[in-house]
Amino acid sequence: MKIFVDRDKCQNHGLCAISAPASFQLDTDGELQYQESFDDEHIDDIEDAIDSCPLQAILLHPDAA
Repeated sequence: MKIFVDRDKCQNHGLCAISAPASFQLDTDGELQYQESFDDEHIDDIEDAIDSCPLQAILLHPDAA
């Protein structure tokens, strides 16, 4: 699985960065940065981040084979 953020929806609220700081961060300009790939140990935090996004801009996509 990979993380995908819809940049058209995302308004950089940062709730995902609070829920899953290993995968999501706000840079010095307040813009969301994220890592598409993640370790399975972080899946619960990432699911919390998805649930916390007020604009539902975060999705999980299967890895392309």
